[in-house]
Amino acid sequence: MRYANLLNDFAFKYVFGEDCKEANDALKSLLTVFLERKVNHVVVKNSELVKDYSKMKSPRLDLLVEFDDQTTVDLEMQLRQTKDNLPIRFSYYLARLHGSQELEGKYYGELKETIVLVFFNVNLIDNHRMWDAFTLRNVEGLSFVEESQDRMKLRTVEMAKLDLNKPLKDMNEQEKMIYYFLNCYKGMDDSKIKVMIESDGVIQMLEKRLETISDDGWKKIIEDFQKLHENEERMERQLELEELQKVKEEVQKTKEEVQKTKEEVQKTKEEVQKEKQEAKKVMLEATKKSVEADKKVEQMIYKMYEDGFSFEQISNYCSLSVDELKSLIKS
Repeated sequence: MRYANLLNDFAFKYVFGEDCKEANDALKSLLTVFLERKVNHVVVKNSELVKDYSKMKSPRLDLLVEFDDQTTVDLEMQLRQTKDNLPIRFSYYLARLHGSQELEGKYYGELKETIVLVFFNVNLIDNHRMWDAFTLRNVEGLSFVEESQDRMKLRTVEMAKLDLNKPLKDMNEQEKMIYYFLNCYKGMDDSKIKVMIESDGVIQMLEKRLETISDDGWKKIIEDFQKLHENEERMERQLELEELQKVKEEVQKTKEEVQKTKEEVQKTKEEVQKEKQEAKKVMLEATKKSVEADKKVEQMIYKMYEDGFSFEQISNYCSLSVDELKSLIKS
């Protein structure tokens, strides 16, 4: 009995990535259908499944593919079930794959073609095509390089666009494969799956691979799938908590900076007030001294006048004129 369809990340990698003839034949059939080129040979470079779920993201397959014309391609195949930043991820996947080639001692013309093939069960691209191909182009849609020299390609398969009610006789090879992906766990209980198993050579190849997986094997796939996504949920919650904590720390930091600014403003006000008081004190002291000096001058003038000095003589010893002296004496 089957317990998972091929949208299960682990089932996807286990079915197509295990190091056995049935898995390799199924993988060649899949790639031939969706790359629309006959695949003669394919090597899975990362067939192992990571056991530490705390470090694992959704499984992917790194492949070295050889076509019937002897050309080789580095291909990365992934299965995604959400829209979470997919367009951003695609450019990263493609750049990472293309840049991973060893070029030391070679010239650029020896770079292999690289393809990222992504299956996802959501509607992302605004057109009616279930599969699409993307290359480097300018804003007007012109190719950056000649087609024969284009070494980087992205191929997408939007399985959610499949009309599940479409008659089997009207489906092409890609549509049949997608239908099988979505419903293979039903086996012969699904009428379309039943017909495909009985008459379609490619589907028979996939079915042969599924038959090699025991009931315990399917249960293990489900368990691993659940562990992976439980861990992803924990990681997402942890990231949310860390982000919340970061926001709280930034808010606290802002409060502290505001408080520090208030304290600095208050300190500045106090310093200004202190300087004003100092200035006032100096001014009062200066005024007091000026008044005392004026009194001493007046006393000296009265004394000189009493001693018989004329106004002209007294004027020579101070800054007052004769008229000012006379007015002072008379007052």
